[in-house]
Amino acid sequence: MADASLPDAASPVRHPDGYYWIAPDGHNEFGPFATAAEALADMNAGGDETPEPGETLQEAEQELGLADWVDADTGELAEATGMRLEDH
Repeated sequence: MADASLPDAASPVRHPDGYYWIAPDGHNEFGPFATAAEALADMNAGGDETPEPGETLQEAEQELGLADWVDADTGELAEATGMRLEDH
């Protein structure tokens, strides 16, 4: 049974300085917003870091400009500018 004293996660919470929305984990509040509608809109907007439905890890890495492969010698992402030549 849900605790009736706690706010509904889908409902904004009113504080003296404005409205806030609560993260699904119940630990973080985001705001203040001037109206409850603005708080709800922000909560439902999602961030730029949210993956698009069906987006693969490779597509997300390409959007961030990460290299396609890991350097076997160093274990780090390969340089995007070209091949690494070793000094002899």
